[in-house]
Amino acid sequence: MTGPGGRRTAHAHGPGCSCGHGHDDGEFKVAGDAKGRRSKEFDLLVVNIGTLATPRGKAAKAGEAQAEIGVSKDAWVGVKDGIITEVGSMADGRGNAADLAEDVLDAGGLLVTPGLVDSHTHMVFGGWRHKELALKLKGVPYLDILKGGGGILSTVRSTRASSLDALVEKGLWVLDQMLDHGTTTVEAKSGYGLTTEDEMKQLEALAIMAREHPVDIVPTFMGAHAVPEEYVDDKDGYIRLICERMIPEAAARGLAAFSDVFCEKGVFSPAETQRICEVAKAYGLGVKVHADEINDTGGAGLAAGLGAVTAEHLIHAGDDGLKAMAAAKTIAVLLPCTSFYLDEDYARARRMIELGVPVALATDFNPGSTTNLNLQMAMTIALLKYRMRPEEVLTGVTLNGAAAVGLSASHGSIEPGKVADMVVWEAPDLDYLLYRYGTNMARTVLKAGNVHGVEFEHAH
Repeated sequence: MTGPGGRRTAHAHGPGCSCGHGHDDGEFKVAGDAKGRRSKEFDLLVVNIGTLATPRGKAAKAGEAQAEIGVSKDAWVGVKDGIITEVGSMADGRGNAADLAEDVLDAGGLLVTPGLVDSHTHMVFGGWRHKELALKLKGVPYLDILKGGGGILSTVRSTRASSLDALVEKGLWVLDQMLDHGTTTVEAKSGYGLTTEDEMKQLEALAIMAREHPVDIVPTFMGAHAVPEEYVDDKDGYIRLICERMIPEAAARGLAAFSDVFCEKGVFSPAETQRICEVAKAYGLGVKVHADEINDTGGAGLAAGLGAVTAEHLIHAGDDGLKAMAAAKTIAVLLPCTSFYLDEDYARARRMIELGVPVALATDFNPGSTTNLNLQMAMTIALLKYRMRPEEVLTGVTLNGAAAVGLSASHGSIEPGKVADMVVWEAPDLDYLLYRYGTNMARTVLKAGNVHGVEFEHAH
């Protein structure tokens, strides 16, 4: 594997790896060979699944329903053309009928869940900000770091200075690691360019990455992430630029599915947030809001009133805003790794679930407030700090995560008709998976029926 400046070229649990997992040739294995073996009922059978754990349905789950997952023992899953076509029990005999499939993957009695959905990241950026860590540990306030040339504006300068190719290479390196850890779908925001050219450059990088990497990428335009230095005395001018140039171009070029705004004191006010979101809606973009992260600005209620798909962070969201979100079915995307890394308060996940707000969990991977790209870590922290139940956590990183990025009709659960995104874990069941932490528990990752991490047992 290469370092932060590039991506893996020949190693995806590949030859010579000492990880102890099964291996392939460094790339995805595609069910069926180059001659197009497609005559059998399944391209792939995943058999001997000890525990199959999955939420069910095509919409986000809230309240008590978030903990309602299906658990099947000794199961098998059939895949055709990248889609799950059948789920059965090994006792029915079909899971043992190797002649039904082109290829067979033996799960070895282990746990299988849907592929993980990371529904909030800032994964395309230039540079890193590791030099700030020592300052944080000394207690230097963020605003002082910002005044000294650090903080988000440091990342903006580095991103502006980065070429499109450099952003793509770094992003592909990130995606490789996410996939290794079980993430099969990821939302990714712009917001480190803050000029029309550089915001489009970030979104263009995501489009290229989506073509070159198997992980599904859902792009979000976030020019309203901060006010750039050149507009510090003309914020309204910058908002006009967002509304009149950036959003129209991102929408016209098909570079974004969503628009996000950082609604916070000193950044974008609720009124400014509403103004930007209304323009995004007019151009056909879905709406997301970074809400109530540092202060309760009423962002949760604003997101609900806007019909936003999600409100994100929500550390200081009050009950009124959360009740409005529940009524509007706005999904809470919570980011436990950020609270952990910054050593700050945690969002009130239990209260949200009690009030009927659907909860999704994500990494918030970015160069400043959390550099973790492993969604398993977010699952662990959610269990321990949010006091979420294992079943709620699983739903939060699968079906609810898919709903948060508009894909729950096709992703996020192991059911016929859904995309065949699955993870075989080094665990017998869900409790054991979440009991372990600090190591990668993903043994084998399937993305649209293609297998990452092991060689096939060919059925012929």
